[in-house]
Amino acid sequence: MAFLKTILIVLLVYYLLKMVLRMFAPKIMGYAAKKTEQHFRERFGEFGDFQQGQNHEKGNVILKKKKSVNNKAKEKVGEYIDFEEID
Repeated sequence: MAFLKTILIVLLVYYLLKMVLRMFAPKIMGYAAKKTEQHFRERFGEFGDFQQGQNHEKGNVILKKKKSVNNKAKEKVGEYIDFEEID
């Protein structure tokens, strides 16, 4: 009889926890999302301010290219051989 009582208590606790988590999960996730957003704003806020500080006209696109330091990629390594398929 004690074994059956233990099984019923375990099942009751399981289903109660399941119901409580379903009710509070959206609030917990919202809280976690707000804290994460706050953390990122604190850590990376200075980068966002830098980007927002640049005033450009709407519709203009500005491309910034990095200077190539490595010129080895432009060197010829070997000759190119064009292969043809034989049927």
